[in-house]
Amino acid sequence: MNRRSLLAAALAAPALARAQEGFPTRPIRMLVPYSPGGQSDTVARLVAPRMAELLGQNIVVENRTGAGGSIAAGLVVQAPADGYTFLFESFAFVVVPLIHHGLGFDYETAFVPIGQAVALPYVLAVRKDFPADDLPGFIRAVKANPGATYGTPGIGTPGHLAGVLLEQQAGIRLEHVPYRGGADAARDCGAGTLDAVIITANSIKPFIDDRRAKGIALTSAEQRGTLAMLPPMARTLPEIDLTSWNGAFARAGTPAPVLARLEAALAHATRDPETIHRLALTGNDAVTAGAAAFGQRIARDRAVVKRIVAATGMKIE
Repeated sequence: MNRRSLLAAALAAPALARAQEGFPTRPIRMLVPYSPGGQSDTVARLVAPRMAELLGQNIVVENRTGAGGSIAAGLVVQAPADGYTFLFESFAFVVVPLIHHGLGFDYETAFVPIGQAVALPYVLAVRKDFPADDLPGFIRAVKANPGATYGTPGIGTPGHLAGVLLEQQAGIRLEHVPYRGGADAARDCGAGTLDAVIITANSIKPFIDDRRAKGIALTSAEQRGTLAMLPPMARTLPEIDLTSWNGAFARAGTPAPVLARLEAALAHATRDPETIHRLALTGNDAVTAGAAAFGQRIARDRAVVKRIVAATGMKIE
């Protein structure tokens, strides 16, 4: 670098620092990879206004769907690393790069976590006349009659991955039936045409409440959410701990002061009593986990999914 370049960099540094300290000075874009009205969109639109309160600028939620979420992710990668465009994603953030190929960027290096907003436990439930009322009983029943069907919202979802872990650890054989969403799977389980489902609590709870289905266990290691009375699978099979979540991600290279402001804003949203209540009504458990804790969760989930993909060859062309 020559003398002129060094001088220009020295003069620019204070201005850049002031810009970071004053962040944000204009509206921010929150990109959601899924359709309006879905899980991620619902959570995003509940937390965005509360984040905006602390930041002092509007947050515009934009739905950019397609390619398993990688369209929105790609737009964030292409945007400047200044915090004005960030990604609001689900557990698919971990799964997509492992089962989709040719994305053009590496999720592990392209993004940094801002924080987690919610956890969404998945539930193993069975049709009302299935011969089991708990997980040990479910395992015994499937061992006696292998090939019980279980529905999930699709390949690579936490429900599907939990089903694979359940097969591996319990030594049983299940038949996976992927649906376009949890609501469709819940209806078939409630109608008795599907043996079991591993779907979100809010999808299956109405059928459990009116006794058209029986709740068996949670996929999370702890009891949480709208069906927190159900025992975790981990009590019987200790290695199962899969929970869907939503959280925020910035492009790698975003300045630390900007990341800190976004992290604080998300924490402000997830601690707000009204937002916690409204999230609970949609089946979501508000979580205040900053960048460090969220990063640890992602690393743990990524390691689990990598093992499953390696063992099963799971992929989507």
